[in-house]
Amino acid sequence: MSRPGHPLRGGGRVSILCYHGVEPGWRSPLALSPQSFAQQAAWLKANRGVLPLDDAVRVLDRSFQLPRGVAALTFDDGFAGLFTHALPVLQRLRLPATVFLVAQTLQPGGRVVDWVDTPPAEPLRTLSVEQVLAMQEAGISFGSHSFQHRDLTELSDEECLRDLRQSRELLEDLLLRPAPFLAYPRGRHNERVRRAAQDAGFTHAFALPEGREAFGPYAVPRVGVWAHNGLGIVRMKTSRWYLALRTGRLYGVFRHAKSARRQPRSMSAAGGK
Repeated sequence: MSRPGHPLRGGGRVSILCYHGVEPGWRSPLALSPQSFAQQAAWLKANRGVLPLDDAVRVLDRSFQLPRGVAALTFDDGFAGLFTHALPVLQRLRLPATVFLVAQTLQPGGRVVDWVDTPPAEPLRTLSVEQVLAMQEAGISFGSHSFQHRDLTELSDEECLRDLRQSRELLEDLLLRPAPFLAYPRGRHNERVRRAAQDAGFTHAFALPEGREAFGPYAVPRVGVWAHNGLGIVRMKTSRWYLALRTGRLYGVFRHAKSARRQPRSMSAAGGK
């Protein structure tokens, strides 16, 4: 929800921010220090309305344009440090957030992460089932980051659909609630992957655009927040013009993509963005 007493400013766009780790001592572009994250979260609380992701999507689907000066917080990969270092900040500031989990890692003790390019000195673990359920009880939402964190564009049609469907079903069995949102591993997707996301039962899928690409319910753009991004960069990245300027696109294209979503489509053998 937005901050009490801080009405949403209509007429612009939302910045869906993509964080990864909040970890002390991990020298990686993916990781913010707990101090940096706390500083950014406090600034967002004071200067932007912060929406739950499902509310942001409802606004997007209803009006095809999101409120200006508004942010939604997402975290990819489900690193265990989110429980220790990010959750207390989110609770103290009463900020909503969504964590995208790699479903295969949901074991009683979590799993050692093996897909990062610059691992920390100590083994990096994912959230355990117990931590996920405790975070859900505290108001954090969860979505899928695939089943195995593989590059979905390199899988066959059948492998991609199976991976995504398994991830959604496992999350729903664990959380006892729908899991309609997907974040593509490494932000990578193409036409086949977007169709697989739809066929697997997701209503929206989130990307990390690096340039011009297809936008729509299965390519919802997000803005990455990286270790070197200070408050000035976060302010710029949550400005109403940043994403449109960076990608050369506007959010109005959702109007056209939404009608196509109403018609179920089988997976196509054609690929490419």
